[in-house]
Amino acid sequence: QVQLVESGGGLVRPGGSLRLSCAASGSIFSINHMTWYRQAPGKQRELVAGITSDGDTAYGDSVKGRFTISRDSGKNTVYLQMNGLKPDDAAVYYCDADLVTSTSMGRYIYWGQGTQVTVSS
Repeated sequence: QVQLVESGGGLVRPGGSLRLSCAASGSIFSINHMTWYRQAPGKQRELVAGITSDGDTAYGDSVKGRFTISRDSGKNTVYLQMNGLKPDDAAVYYCDADLVTSTSMGRYIYWGQGTQVTVSS
C-alpha cells in the first residue's frame, strides 16, 4: 500500500505565504515525478507545479514567479512554497506521485486527499 498525505493548508491573507507538503509512504520502490494540482469550487482541476526525479520543474502560468516546488527524495516528500497568495489561489490542493511500487514493481499514480487553502482578508 502507498499513501500520500498533504499538509500545510490553511487561511492566509492576500499577499501572504504558505508552504504545503506532500509525503508519500508505504511500499515505494521509486518515484518518477510528483505534481501539485488544485481545484476550486465550480472550476476544473488545474496543474500548479510538477517536479521530476531529476529535479526538473514546471509551473502553471498563473503561479509562475510566485510558487516554488521542491523535493526531498530521501523523505519521498514534495513541497510547494506559495508566496504572494491571491484570492484566486484559494482551492483544494492535491498532490500526486507517479511511482513504482516495491511489491509488484508496477508503475502507478497515487493521489492524496487534498489540503484546503483559503486566501481572504
